[in-house]
Amino acid sequence: MAKALQIDFVSDVVCPWCVIGLRELETALDRLRDVVEPSIHFQPFELNPAMPYEGQNIGAHIAEKYGRPPEEMAVRRAQMKDRAAGLGFRMETNSESRIYNSFDAHRLLHWAGLEGRQAALKHALFEAYFSEGLNIADSDVLVGKAEAVGLDAE
Repeated sequence: MAKALQIDFVSDVVCPWCVIGLRELETALDRLRDVVEPSIHFQPFELNPAMPYEGQNIGAHIAEKYGRPPEEMAVRRAQMKDRAAGLGFRMETNSESRIYNSFDAHRLLHWAGLEGRQAALKHALFEAYFSEGLNIADSDVLVGKAEAVGLDAE
């Protein structure tokens, strides 16, 4: 009989390593499905709480925040894309991508948790941002993704 396992996953929907970490966690848990019965609860963490609605060019943001040159970031971005692809996740970010404020996405994830749709929405938001290049601060994007996972758009 599988043992219940509660996991709090603290992450931001604009964090590439969070996508990778979640996919790796889910892969590991799938291998242990006869041993544990996991319940993942997503906790909010804003990497950039002061980020404006319109966002910022990701290269400029990384250079400003971490002092990393564009060449180094291109290499790291390629490594992240390869690792994500190996886990079945497509990242389409590039030097022209933008990073956005995730506050409202976290608010929506909280509500989705109350409705039992948090994991589905988390995946949908990761895909919206990393695979589709959408602004996850935009209310129309959030409403669309909420509706796509079965939440009431009203």
